[in-house]
This record gives sequence, C-alpha cells and structure tokens, in this order.
Amino acid sequence: MTPPALRSARLAELTPFELYALCRLRVDVFVVEQQCPYPELDGRDCEPATVHLWLEEDGQVLATLRVLDDGDARAIGRVATAASARGRGLAARLVEAGIALCAGAPVTLGAQAHLEGWYERFGFRRSGPGYVEDGIPHVPMRREPA
Repeated sequence: MTPPALRSARLAELTPFELYALCRLRVDVFVVEQQCPYPELDGRDCEPATVHLWLEEDGQVLATLRVLDDGDARAIGRVATAASARGRGLAARLVEAGIALCAGAPVTLGAQAHLEGWYERFGFRRSGPGYVEDGIPHVPMRREPA
C-alpha cells in the first residue's frame, strides 16, 4: 500500500476543495469531536507566510497542521488527524515535516496537556505554566533549532 501523499501549500495556492477539506477536518476534530466551540477561522490561515501541510489518500485529507511565522520563531498548530486514520503515525509524519520547514528557527506550540510527552519525542520542551483553552488543559512548548 502506498503511504498517504504529503502535500503543502500557502492559502493562495490551495484549491477551494482543498481548503474546504482542511477546514472540515479541523472542525470535525476540534469543534465537533472535542466539543470546543471556538472561532476556527482565526485569520492566521490567510497570512502570506502560513504553510498548510496535510496527508492525503484517495482524495481524502487524513491529517493536517499549519506552520505560522511568528517573527523570531515559527509555530506549529491545528494538528488534527481524522478519527478513521489514527494510529498510523500520520501526525508524527506531519510534525516532522513541519519542523523541517522551520529550518534554523525555534518552533513553539500549545500542546494539549495529555500530549506533552508525545511532543517531547520531537524535541519540544515545556516552556511555561499550563493553561486552559476552550476547557482543555494545554502546555506551551518550544523546540530549539538543532
């Protein structure tokens, strides 16, 4: 079986169907599954430097994340995997690709607290006190360049 294709694009490069599929997956995971009604469309997707990464198989988006330019650092966020595709290492593959895009820059993220150990596998370390966002405990994390 061929592994899912890794895709990347800035917003202006996405087709309307790709954009819909990425947003749909994020809403399915964060708003519906995790029951967090929040403004998913926060404006950061439209920033010229934002890069969307996703894994696609048979025309279906299985997992996605975005990389933001925060000036001196980059930020990985909106990491989401379709429920039907979990357990295949797709999010790990995307996080590794996201880190590679950040070549030489520190990378930050706001991890759901139960995933702190998972993100540590990629060199992220807690960088401050925990906080609650949309009813879910989170921790700030940072990865220094290798």
